[in-house]
Amino acid sequence: MKNKVIAIILARGGSKGIPRKNLLEFAGHPLVSWSVMQAKNAKEIDEVYVSSDSDEILKIAKNYGATPIKRPAKYAGDEAKSEEAIIHALEVLGSDQEIVIMLEPTAPLRKPNDLSNAVKMFRNKGWDSCFSGATLQDFLIWKKNKNDQLISVNYDYKNQGPRQMREPDYVENGAIYMFKPEIMVKYHNRFGGEIGIFPNHFWQSFEIDDPEDWDFVELIFNKYLKQEYVDLGNFYD
Repeated sequence: MKNKVIAIILARGGSKGIPRKNLLEFAGHPLVSWSVMQAKNAKEIDEVYVSSDSDEILKIAKNYGATPIKRPAKYAGDEAKSEEAIIHALEVLGSDQEIVIMLEPTAPLRKPNDLSNAVKMFRNKGWDSCFSGATLQDFLIWKKNKNDQLISVNYDYKNQGPRQMREPDYVENGAIYMFKPEIMVKYHNRFGGEIGIFPNHFWQSFEIDDPEDWDFVELIFNKYLKQEYVDLGNFYD
């Protein structure tokens, strides 16, 4: 069915930084469930799946309304790529969809209408793949070269100029990845063809990877998003 839009949430069981993080409570619900609820809240998304090697995660996902996909262990290790899990899911589901949306539970700072608006923009712009991200106008990035010397990356420190004159950079925030299934099948990559960016606020650029991230990201969620979800009703009934 070529006009179908599906969301695939990748939530493996193993996590060294925060053990069992996808199952831990975040803002009142298990972390993985936020991606499920956000996807199901978007009327443009026809089906929501969770790919995991963990039966416990898949049970939670099913309780929140997602269809489980049991992921083989070889696609769930520390070295496994997200693309491998997506390709496995498409082998299970078939790859005749219009759009596939890949969601990571560790990036829960999505506004209630983000996914709907991202699908609309994807279609209107004629993109083949896209990601959510924010503008980095005030970040001056440096790195070390092969000689261990610091070099400026996104500006010329010898000719810095005023802030308003610099071209903006963009940060990929991990909240939304969207692509036509043929892009993934052909390139084994979430990016390909005409690539676009769905704009997010800068405060949506933070993810949960380490223990110190948890309280910070939850603080942002409670500040900017929780009341929006409370007002919707079906998130906190």
